[in-house]
Amino acid sequence: MRTTMAVPEWSRTGRAKAAAALMPAWVALLWLIEAVDYAAGHALDAYGILPRDPDHLIGIVAHPWLHFGFEHVASNSVPLLVFGFMAALGGIRRFLAVSAIVSIAVGVGAWLVAPSHTVGAGASGLVYGLFGYVVVRGFVERKPLFALAGLTTAAVWGSTALFGVLPTDSGVGWYAHLIGLVAGVVTALYFRRPARRPAVVEPAV
Repeated sequence: MRTTMAVPEWSRTGRAKAAAALMPAWVALLWLIEAVDYAAGHALDAYGILPRDPDHLIGIVAHPWLHFGFEHVASNSVPLLVFGFMAALGGIRRFLAVSAIVSIAVGVGAWLVAPSHTVGAGASGLVYGLFGYVVVRGFVERKPLFALAGLTTAAVWGSTALFGVLPTDSGVGWYAHLIGLVAGVVTALYFRRPARRPAVVEPAV
């Protein structure tokens, strides 16, 4: 004889609480890093992405944590809070994996294609990646709530995202935004959840 037992999932309330705790702390850390950078005379800016410089590969990892002034941090804070929270509702471990993949993709891409003699930094590439992830995730997972969130996100921020991936401003790394957006879509496809199957329990005889 066999019996089945549904595998428990972390409750939506638990995920929401974890996401609500994580994202403000994440953004607060960005502001703290920028405060340290300001106090150090912007010395940390040198750890951004220096295109095609093999001696500064650290920028590939460090760039989403660094910004060029408090205005730069502020411009990324709200969308990072919103998209990060929405992405983290699907699970903190998956959110961290998505963020890491998008950030590395943006870092490597910018290191390869950014104009020479520039320094790149900022969380905007990650923001675009999370935007792409949130918009696509609901459809590939066939979850109405996530799909509605994706449609709402696209409707509210879609025009801003479109202009952000076009070379309309020489001072903005549009290529990083585009790479982040594509990486976010790819991760949504890669990390789509398979249908859960009930666990089979063999009773002791």
